[in-house]
Amino acid sequence: SDADDVDLEAVRQEYEQQQAQFLKVTESPCEPPSARSSATLIGSPSNARELLLFGGEYFNGALATFYNDLFIYLIDKDEWRKVTSPNSPLPRSGHAWTHSIAGDVYLFGGEFSSPKQGTFYHYNDFWKLDPSTREWTRIESKKGPPARSGHRMTYFKRYIVLFGGFQDTSQQTKYLQDLWLYDTHNFTWHNPVLPPATQKPDPRSSLSIHPHKVGAVLYGGYSRVKATAVAGKQTKGGSQATRSVLKPVVHQDTWFLRIIQPASDAPANTPPSIRWERRKKPVNSPNPTRAGAGQAYHKGRGIAFGGVHDVEESEEGIDSEFFDSLFAWNIERNRFFQLTLRRPRAAARKQVNERSTRKGRGKLDEEDLLRNLAALEAKGSIEDDDTSVTPANPEDPQSDDVSVRPAKTTQFTMPHPRFNAQLAVQDDILYIFGGTYEHGDREYTFDEMWAIDLGKLDGVQEIYKREVENWEGTEDESSASGSEDEGYSDDETMDGQVSGGVPLPADEANLDSEPKDKPMLDSSEVPDTEDTVEAIVDARPHPRPFESLREFFARTSTVWQDIVLDQIRKGDPTSGQSIKELRKFAFDHAETMWWDCREEITALEDEQEEAGIGEVVSIADRNHDAGGAGRRR
Repeated sequence: SDADDVDLEAVRQEYEQQQAQFLKVTESPCEPPSARSSATLIGSPSNARELLLFGGEYFNGALATFYNDLFIYLIDKDEWRKVTSPNSPLPRSGHAWTHSIAGDVYLFGGEFSSPKQGTFYHYNDFWKLDPSTREWTRIESKKGPPARSGHRMTYFKRYIVLFGGFQDTSQQTKYLQDLWLYDTHNFTWHNPVLPPATQKPDPRSSLSIHPHKVGAVLYGGYSRVKATAVAGKQTKGGSQATRSVLKPVVHQDTWFLRIIQPASDAPANTPPSIRWERRKKPVNSPNPTRAGAGQAYHKGRGIAFGGVHDVEESEEGIDSEFFDSLFAWNIERNRFFQLTLRRPRAAARKQVNERSTRKGRGKLDEEDLLRNLAALEAKGSIEDDDTSVTPANPEDPQSDDVSVRPAKTTQFTMPHPRFNAQLAVQDDILYIFGGTYEHGDREYTFDEMWAIDLGKLDGVQEIYKREVENWEGTEDESSASGSEDEGYSDDETMDGQVSGGVPLPADEANLDSEPKDKPMLDSSEVPDTEDTVEAIVDARPHPRPFESLREFFARTSTVWQDIVLDQIRKGDPTSGQSIKELRKFAFDHAETMWWDCREEITALEDEQEEAGIGEVVSIADRNHDAGGAGRRR
């Protein structure tokens, strides 16, 4: 009860005293982070071989524990580091962070409660983390956003963009729809105020917001809105009593946030002008709708995993359906694609010695070019749209500083269904940390992390996985869940295991069962005129089935360089003038196209494999002296 709970302010002060004992920033090897939910995970903007994880909470059914640990995952070494600092944010969950163009990480808000959750509050503090030195700096600014949790942040040029979230009071939960922009050059918050009649997104939390060339793009979210429900039976007079209830809403709308920077000669504190533009509903949205399927940004796409769909059966409880689906939302096309795992394809290409042929020499030249491009990108401008610096190629024998990563277990089924998993993409690899699953009154917080290669989709790699700690709920909860869990061992993998070792009922935990997702909405149900027109007029080269990014660029590099040269002639300031910069921008264009078409090409590859068709070779790509149709006859 609240009376038995400890004083929240005393708990907070104790954390502050512990923090003050650290005299400097230290980094030491450690075990993987303990189980936690509502933490934040991001790829380091200063090192493409690192992930950063901060905060979170763990609830064992009786007590809640909040964290302010900063963990570093060294991808190539498969090792974890724990950072302690004399000046770091206090323990919290439900906060949000993003990186800036300059490579710093900004964090805002979150929530904290006493162990029995009798008292709690939201934070309104704002922090900057230098990912290379691991040093935190609290940013003191006037007129910043009010305290909140469940908000989301992204970046656009020199601005940090913050939207939404919620505030819990003793009377109600208030969902927010305010927009805040932090100017990293002038160290000022802006809260653009729009005319009352202007369209803008409804209040919500747990939304997805991504960077975009015009500003930002927003999708989905969750909120609860007031609704009227019937209370009791109909009276003799024919009237019926009603009561006010909060109805959950899973949002599926998408919005463009257009941000126009002030003129160069404007005063320093001049706010940018903004405009919300509502988009059409995305094509092939996940069906049924789901909450808690947050997205990670990756090369013009939002990558989403899991989620939960609540079906209210009665006033006594809600029946929930959890998912283990992986989706890519192509932002420009406003279309969802479901990503499925594929077992490694048997080597269908003939292994020939190409070093002595003209084609082989050309391939070696292209490999040298790509190595040079990678080196250039590592030193490139921080104003690029990429979220991280391109690392050295681990397969490249010339990369001396890359250590051999220990072999990991790979499975060909998705991790157990869950919601609110933390996602991050680094070097085209999706990392899935933690997440929550519910069964009855029992809550499972996963103690694990997985990795999926978004280019190959060749299985799910286990980074680590540990058994979930025991649930400390009431006796009623324990007996109810215990009776259902009897007869399932920790080693079961087919009929009773939840990833991490906690046994679940077979009907809930069968990882090899049919997907719960219903067929996605057919594309004919939603007009897609833009895609049709684009397919007709887009004369740029497109990737082919089974063609890697390296092969695609080797085949089309001349065309992309011509496109960049044409942009230079038209006065595009983003295009470089030197030969190396020209090739770099050409590679950027090719890489964008390759990822933009990735889902369609993957579908074509699957269709060809089912039909027994191997790699399709274009005659136009062969050497002129290699023969043609007549010679084949």
